[in-house]
Amino acid sequence: MDTRPVVVGVDGSEDSLQALRWGADYAQRFDAPLHAVAVYDVPRVYGPMAMTGFQDAQELEKSYQAMLKEAVGSALGSQAQVTERVERGHPARNLIQASRDAQLLVLGSRGHGGFVGMLLGSVSQHCVAQARCPVIVMPHEAKGTAEEQGQ
Repeated sequence: MDTRPVVVGVDGSEDSLQALRWGADYAQRFDAPLHAVAVYDVPRVYGPMAMTGFQDAQELEKSYQAMLKEAVGSALGSQAQVTERVERGHPARNLIQASRDAQLLVLGSRGHGGFVGMLLGSVSQHCVAQARCPVIVMPHEAKGTAEEQGQ
């Protein structure tokens, strides 16, 4: 039995919620621990505004903790067996690092930072290329009908 966790990258986007649901189902089927990981990075600020960065980092971390808690509750319910982690750093780098000890890394194809029309987000692309475990990238499911989307 593989006791390494299934790691799911969560940014609050619908694609990441879909990845969280899929990862939870996989973890349950194979009796594996589930880790939901949200990664934030503090924008670099230079000049007079640089002194306010520390307080902003604390607020940013709190907002990511709240987002992760809400995402897990929304996708899995309150009874879910999941370890929630909020980390500071570059999302792709941190998730690749987490993949070293994981049996599987699950991601949404596009997060909040993606440009409309991209097939795969930059974090997903980096993780697919550099992860140390298998990676599942959930397909983006557009909302509405093809007609509503101008197709």
